[in-house]
Amino acid sequence: MTDFESFVCLDCRHQLPVFDTPKLADEAIKKILKGRVSIETGYTLLRFSKKGKVQELIHQLKYKGNEAVGEFLGDWMGSELKPYRNLEEIDVVIPVPIHKKKLKERGYNQVEKFGKSIAKELKVPYIDTVLVKRSNTKTQVFKTRLSRWMDKKGVFELENPSVLQDKHILIVDDIITTGSTMEVCVSQLQKIKGVKVSIAAMAVTE
Repeated sequence: MTDFESFVCLDCRHQLPVFDTPKLADEAIKKILKGRVSIETGYTLLRFSKKGKVQELIHQLKYKGNEAVGEFLGDWMGSELKPYRNLEEIDVVIPVPIHKKKLKERGYNQVEKFGKSIAKELKVPYIDTVLVKRSNTKTQVFKTRLSRWMDKKGVFELENPSVLQDKHILIVDDIITTGSTMEVCVSQLQKIKGVKVSIAAMAVTE
């Protein structure tokens, strides 16, 4: 377990806005994606709000080089996943990819340690070589859901998809807001024969 008190004190952790039940977490993700893509199950830890404690954590992870945040949240989620009955069906964990240029600039994919911690808990492989990002899209903050989705058409592609054939995939990301990125990623994965897709996110905007 990561020493989380190096970046969030024990009292602050208890004040983080967590989802009370697995059912509520699942419903929050499925509500965002409703009518766009279908998934098996949605897993998430935290409710995201602007200028809140969760935003501070994600900012530390994405822009301050604090990869330990991802490991901390991955360890935490791994322990929280145990009540889910269908976890035994998960075959592989994959991350939402980032473009190689951004990877070079940042030095890491912010969801890598999160995903690897979950994969370790589930005792399944972590694979980051099948779903890839071809285009380095600009910031999405001020774009509508439709324009975000249009921008991402063709951005994410599959390489050697047979590796995931007939697998139940758990795709992981840091935060789901409009769901546009996740929608396109799930749509790509569902092109693979026999796959089922579930989602795990550190946080979700309600």
